[in-house]
Amino acid sequence: MAAVSAALVKTLRERTGAGMMDCKRALDATNGDIEAAAEKMRIEGQAKADKKAARIAAEGTVAVAGDDHAQALVEVNCETDFVAKGETFQSFAQRAANIVLAQRPADVAALMELEDGGETLDTQRRTLVAKLGENITVRRFAVVENAGGALAHYLHGTRIGVIVALAVGDAVLAKDLSMHIAASRPQYIDEAEVPAEAVEAERKVVEAQSAEQSHGKPAEIVKRMVEGRLRKFLAEITLVGQPFVKDPDQSVGKLLKAAKASVARFVRFEVGEGIDKQQGDFAEEVMAQAKASMG
Repeated sequence: MAAVSAALVKTLRERTGAGMMDCKRALDATNGDIEAAAEKMRIEGQAKADKKAARIAAEGTVAVAGDDHAQALVEVNCETDFVAKGETFQSFAQRAANIVLAQRPADVAALMELEDGGETLDTQRRTLVAKLGENITVRRFAVVENAGGALAHYLHGTRIGVIVALAVGDAVLAKDLSMHIAASRPQYIDEAEVPAEAVEAERKVVEAQSAEQSHGKPAEIVKRMVEGRLRKFLAEITLVGQPFVKDPDQSVGKLLKAAKASVARFVRFEVGEGIDKQQGDFAEEVMAQAKASMG
């Protein structure tokens, strides 16, 4: 077997982004054939990605791309905050956002089949899994079009992303609202957007609570208690009902009315929200791995 030169290892490393020793092993196994080595690493990378696919990926980042006409927001997940902060992972997430904006796929499955630089996004993801050693997934994305007013986004670090489209209103207001939404987590624009079943479910809870606390109060008073609590619930989950973060003495609804503005749509992504995270003892995991390696 011919000795593999350091220059050849360096070339394969630059091409694949893999570790130096992985590149050397692949070249040794293929007698220095760089094309065969690259193919071998690609196949092995896919195998590694498949093995890691069942592992929970609840860390990650949100990335945004766009301009005044349309903006895209993407959440990409990994297993640890350490990997999430890395330049390689962040670059992949930004690339995904750019592809979403440019090609407008129907869903995540369609997005992963789109090509960028001669490779599908899923092939790039698998390569990243092999390189970083963690399960990596593109979880969701959204594209928000200009609705007639200003279009703005806000990123709170790398974990929370918001896009706001105003039907009427300027860029300063849109930016302020995007920051408010990041902080206050509204679920809907106004009461009209809240599903009837969600209101009915909350009404049943409030009625049960009020009945327990009524202590013989007249039915009319209990009814007012129910309606008051229901109004509070709707104010908490709707954008227009919430106190504006920069001026809590007025609601967002009053702010919009004073500015003669209105919100057409907003999207808010927070990394890992809704994902059940596995809770484990890190020390125990290390000990288990050490025991396994010894025995």
